[in-house]
Amino acid sequence: MLNEQLRDVLQRMPKAELHIHIEGSLEPELIFALAQRNGVKLDYASVEALRAAYAFTDLQSFLDIYYAGASVLLQEQDFYDMTAAYLKRAEADNVRHTEIFFDPQTHTARGVPIKTVIDGIHRACQDSPVSATLILSFLRHLSEAEAFATLEEALPYRDKYLGIGLDSSELGNPPEKFARVFARCKELGFRLVAHAGEEGPPAYIETALDVLKVERIDHGVRCLDDAALTQRLARERIALTVCPLSNIKLCVFDEMAQHNLLELLDAGIVATVNSDDPAYFGGYMNDNFIATFEALPLGLSHAHRLARNGFSAAFLPEAQKQAFLAEVDAFFAAV
Repeated sequence: MLNEQLRDVLQRMPKAELHIHIEGSLEPELIFALAQRNGVKLDYASVEALRAAYAFTDLQSFLDIYYAGASVLLQEQDFYDMTAAYLKRAEADNVRHTEIFFDPQTHTARGVPIKTVIDGIHRACQDSPVSATLILSFLRHLSEAEAFATLEEALPYRDKYLGIGLDSSELGNPPEKFARVFARCKELGFRLVAHAGEEGPPAYIETALDVLKVERIDHGVRCLDDAALTQRLARERIALTVCPLSNIKLCVFDEMAQHNLLELLDAGIVATVNSDDPAYFGGYMNDNFIATFEALPLGLSHAHRLARNGFSAAFLPEAQKQAFLAEVDAFFAAV
C-alpha cells in the first residue's frame, strides 16, 4: 500500500505532461453534451452505456470508439470546451506544463476545417494558467500523401503548434512509412516525436530515431526487448513518454505489477509518466502516478526523478525549463 506521505507528494509535486491526446480527454458527459448541442446522434443510450463500452482488447478496439467519440466535435467552441476541461483537470493535478497532441485528420475527414480545430484548442491553451503547447499528429493508418496534405493545410497556423507527432494504429504502419513528410517537418523547424514500441517491436523505435529523426519516443516500453537499443536510449538521453494506465487498459501489460517503468529507470532511461487518453484509460496524471507507485516498489527518489524527467524532456525554452526544474527541486527539498 502507498503510504499517505508519498501519495500526498505524488499529488502535489509539479509535473509536466508530454503525452496527452486531447481527443482522448473527452469524457462521456461532455460527449453527450456536445452531441446534444450539435444534433449528433450517438450509438449509446446514455453516459453509462458509453462508459461501459470502454473495455478494450487492444489498441485498435480503443481507436474504434475513440474516433466515434470525436464525431461530436464540430465547432471551434467544441474544441475549446474539450481542451479547457482537460486543462482544468491538469491544473488540479499540479501539471505546470503540458504538450498536447491533436489529430486534425480525425476532424478534417468529417468536413471540419483545420482552422476550427487549431483555433479552438489553441484559444483554450491561451486562457489556461497551465503552460500548454501543441503537437500536430499524423494518423499512421492513413497514407503519407494524406499526411503531406494535412501539413500543407496546417502551415498557415504554424505559430500555434510547435511539434509534429505520429499516432494511431502502430502494427503494420512502421515509422519509415512517413520518412519524407518528417524530413519536410524537420526542414521547417518543428520538434519531432513519434509513437513507437507500444504494440510494435523495438525496431520501430530505432527507425523513428534514425529515419524520422525524432527527439522523443512516445510509449517506447518495448525497448527493453533489445539491450543495445536500451543502452542507446539511456546514453543519448532519449526520453520515453510512458503511459502506465493506458498500457494496462490496452493489454500491453496484464497488470500494473508487471509494468516495466522501474526497469526503464534502472536502465538509466529518461522515462516520464503521462495519461495518454485519460477519459478512456481510467485516469489523469495523478491517477497514473498513484496507480504505478501502488503497484511497483517506487519511492520518493523515483518521484523526484520522474518529475524532473518530465520537465527535462519538455520542448521548453531553456530558461523556462530550468525554472520548472528549480521548482521541482525546491518542492522535494521541503518534503
